[in-house]
Parts: sequence; structure tokens; C-alpha cells
Amino acid sequence: MLEKLDTQSPDALLALIKLHRDDQREDKIDLGVGVYRDEEGETPVFRSIKAAEAILHDKQDSKSYLGPEGDIGFVNALMPYVFGNADPTMGGRIAGMQTPGGTGAVRLAFALAQAAGAKSVVLGEPSWPNHRQIARDLGLEIISFEHAADASTTDFEALKTAIADAGEGDVLLLHGSSHNPTGIDYSLAQWQEIARLAQEKGLIPVLDIAYQGLGEGIEEDVAGARAFLAEVPEAMVTYSCDKNFGMYRDRVGAFYVLAADRDVLDKAMSNANSLARANWSMPPDHGGAAVRIVLRDTELTRRWKEELAAMRGRLRWIRDTLGKAGTAGSVDLTPLASHNGLFSMLPIGPESIEALRRDHAIYMAGSGRINIAGLNEGNIDRFIAALGDVTA
Repeated sequence: MLEKLDTQSPDALLALIKLHRDDQREDKIDLGVGVYRDEEGETPVFRSIKAAEAILHDKQDSKSYLGPEGDIGFVNALMPYVFGNADPTMGGRIAGMQTPGGTGAVRLAFALAQAAGAKSVVLGEPSWPNHRQIARDLGLEIISFEHAADASTTDFEALKTAIADAGEGDVLLLHGSSHNPTGIDYSLAQWQEIARLAQEKGLIPVLDIAYQGLGEGIEEDVAGARAFLAEVPEAMVTYSCDKNFGMYRDRVGAFYVLAADRDVLDKAMSNANSLARANWSMPPDHGGAAVRIVLRDTELTRRWKEELAAMRGRLRWIRDTLGKAGTAGSVDLTPLASHNGLFSMLPIGPESIEALRRDHAIYMAGSGRINIAGLNEGNIDRFIAALGDVTA
């Protein structure tokens, strides 16, 4: 039977990782892999997480199962950061569960929406590739639209057209902040307008929050999502701790449901638990427990916020430096200063991308997406010069 399977194309990013690893040039630059890197090019464990893990090592007294909902202490500790301190449950209308990373949360959101009748996902593109892949794996259709109108603004008219083309009960996928891969976010007024349109159409919104704290600030990065949630009767929120807690390989995520009332919420969460049980049974506990300890300890929370602020400040310096450079060859770098988060798109083609790799040891995705965290004080000028060389 297995011979009937079709060979799948290898992941382009994994191939890029191997090419970079095998390159012996000492001045090579990696702008492809989607992880935060510090000034030395490392992806360190947060000091606050290290301290939490030490506490966990000393005090954890069991490795027994937690159930499909995972570490509810972690889920609840995260809620004020996502939904606000005043009323994190929005009057008892929000509940959540732990998931294996943000990927597990997105999968659960799409599957739950599908169980409720969704047929399609409205998706702005380019997007994180797994959004489309998960939807297609579940058999959901894609209603795509161009997310960005140009290098610095969203294509709001394209979004409105896509919403109009969707069916009642379909999914509307929105990036919470620091859009991957463009770095271009919606304004607060646009968030409120999208909420109105989604409600009128009867869509199921899924807000994917994967980079909180890496854009403009912890509170600022969820201001749009909060404004949106205040206007709609129901929605789902998917959350990743990969970037803002550095928990990449520990797969720490959360999934939340906002429902019209408690009865509907209980019904939705019973279905979410059933789907989680069938998909992964129970999420891995260690990373979620470490994040819970950080968020429940005043001193560790302070340290985490300091570390996150330092990361955000470094990313902002990189963006400002690129923006001040103006143009590099035919590429206008000034819009990058107004983007948020780790990623931006460069308007260059495959030949220029290949030339950067071949002639300058600079590695980036074939789409033109760059992870700006691969730049630092020692290589940013060389990158700008190389970009100018290949696009002159």
C-alpha cells in the first residue's frame, strides 16, 4: 500500500538551513530561519525561563498526566497579557487550554470551526505557510487575498472583498501583530472595521498571536486584538510562546474561545477537548509549566519583561538602521522601519536571492522574506552593500 504514496517536495526552508550549515565561509549571514537571534547570532534560553526551570526541577513532584486541557495554571496566567487585566475572561465568556505550540492551537481552531460548519478559511497572503497547509490538510478551502497593498500598507479593500466572498460560518484568519512574513499590521481603526464586517457576515474569527512583545510592546501588540474581541460575539485565539519566551523546541501554545454566553462556551470547550484528545491526547507539560512559574512570580515576570524589551529594542535598531540606509541598488529599504517584528519582505527575485547566496554568503527564503534578527552591528552594512550589488 505504501508504494501508492506520492513523494512530497522537501521543505524549502529546511533545504536552506542545510545549505547555510554546509557553507564554510566565516562571514555568512542567515536571514532565513524564523527564530530570534541575539547580537552574537545565538538563540539563547531566557534567563527568566532558566530560573523557572530550576524551580520546576526542585519542586515538581510528579510527571503524571494533566489531561487534554494541559496546564490550566499556565493558560490562566497568560490570559491577562492577552485579554487585559481588568476582566481576562470577558465576563466568563472566555476559556482556554494548552496546546503543542501555536501550530497545535491553529490546528485546533480550524478543526473546531470545521466541526461547527466552516467550509473555507479567509487568508491574507503571503502568510505563515502552515496556515494554508493546516487548512488544506483538514479539507478546508482557501479564500485568499493580498495582505499588503504596497511595501508599507495593508490592502484593506482586498480584505473586504474576501470577506464578502466568504460563506456564513467560515473562518477569518488574522495575525495578531508583527505579521509574518510582511511585518505590516492593521491599524486600530482597521481592527474595529474588520470586527464589524466579520460580525455582519457571520464569520468565525481566528486571531493568531505569535509575536506578542516583539513589535511595539506587550500591551501595544494586542491592542488591536482586544478592540476586535470587544466587538464580536465569538472568536478563537491561538497563541505561541516560541518567540516571546524562547520556547521553540518545548512547543508551548494556548488556545482560547470567546463565546456569546457560558452555555455556548462550555459546549465549544467540550468539543475542543475531544478534538485535542484525538489529535495529541495531551500537550507536553514542561515548557508550559516554566512559563506559568515566570508569570506567577513577580521577580521572574520583571526579568522576562526586561529580556523581551531588550529583544524588541534590538529589532527596532535593525529596522531603523535599514530604513536610514534609504535604497540599496533598486530596493527601497525605508518601509522596513515602519514594520514590526522579525520579518519583512524584500521585493527581489530569485536571481538576486541566488546571487546573494552565491556571491555574498547571505541566505534568505526564496519568497524574499528576511528574518531581520540575523543582522547585527557587524554585518548589517555588508548586507546593505551586497543587496545593492545584486540589484544595481
